[in-house]
Amino acid sequence: MENKGLMLSMIFEAESANYGEGVGNIASLKKMARGAGEQYTYISRQAIRYNIIQQLGEKNTPTRVEKDVVQFAPDATIKDYPEIDFFGYMKTEKGADSKIRSAVVRLSNAISLETFKGDLDFLTNKGLAERTTGMKGMNIAQAEIHRSYYRYTITVDLEQIGIDDEIELAKEEKARRVNKLLDTIALLYRDIRGRREDLKPLFAIGGVYDVKNPIFQNILEVKENKIVIEAIKDVMFDSIEKDTLCGLIKGKFGNDEEIIKELGAVSMPELFKKLKVKVSEYYESN
Repeated sequence: MENKGLMLSMIFEAESANYGEGVGNIASLKKMARGAGEQYTYISRQAIRYNIIQQLGEKNTPTRVEKDVVQFAPDATIKDYPEIDFFGYMKTEKGADSKIRSAVVRLSNAISLETFKGDLDFLTNKGLAERTTGMKGMNIAQAEIHRSYYRYTITVDLEQIGIDDEIELAKEEKARRVNKLLDTIALLYRDIRGRREDLKPLFAIGGVYDVKNPIFQNILEVKENKIVIEAIKDVMFDSIEKDTLCGLIKGKFGNDEEIIKELGAVSMPELFKKLKVKVSEYYESN
């Protein structure tokens, strides 16, 4: 089987989509600092994985508790559960060696492309307080808020899908699983604090490659509401360019025409359709 990988880097827009530990009555967004201390919010890869599994529409992998640790059931296999086919597992049993499958679908954190400025939302439960007899005051809470473009990357080791020890799935099932994963990412969303945040890509670039490097992961940038094209073109080695596809939702960025001209961008539905064809062709030929 040819050693190929599916890679897709994406930009989406979202607001306050992943909170960490709070401080006092302030709910804090997950953040990291760079450079001179500029702060960038992020959505963890674990959060994105959770939403993908939640929306994939496949059976949940059964679990059990072993020494106060939740893990996948020993008899759960990739044959029946795409979740552990994609994201791997570790199973431990008393008196036996651990069973480990490394993830063959890997996600990066989704990191904001605009800095966090310290905005806060003041929260009260005024409606309930007014209906409650004897209520003399309301506790005020605060939550950090940040609306930004975010980028993240997904990579898939195509030749490892559907293979684990003595199990190997039919090539049609391998293709079905990867293509269903693509369908899920194309319309991904996240429920948080009474909101449904839309995580579908506004811009995406990637393809099926002979290398498995997340090529565009660190170079996607938005400056003055324009995708930075120069950095993307600078990594377009001949072996990369010939297999690269690009998708765009027009009207969000200020340089749509440049993106279409320089990167050959198509509509987002067309991009995902082409990627699914590439995946199906790969498994048909192997």
